Amino acid sequence: MTRAEISGIALICMSIAGPGLTGDRLDAQSRAALVTQGRQLFTDKGCYGCHTVGATGTPIAPDLRRAAARYPEASLARWLRDPSAQEPTRHMPNLDLSEGEASALAAYLATLP
Repeated sequence: MTRAEISGIALICMSIAGPGLTGDRLDAQSRAALVTQGRQLFTDKGCYGCHTVGATGTPIAPDLRRAAARYPEASLARWLRDPSAQEPTRHMPNLDLSEGEASALAAYLATLP
């Protein structure tokens, strides 16, 4: 299932439930806070030391702008939590991210154009 399909299903569910019943505004605020946390983690954990986001960073590893287009956000979070368990031959270090940190970083990556 693509991100567009998942987003479409979520919008349908929200419209059926009606405005305010699903906490849309709170969810949007929570999502924005999660993305902000992920952006900060990208800097704090030194991801830019190997990865680029556009012209920013070091081009040792892949540019992350299109990561969310290639992988669902949940897959990105699993990858970030334990890279060697997902693909042992890659050189991605384990950053010792908590589940919440991995989710936040994946949420940030999902916002990149």
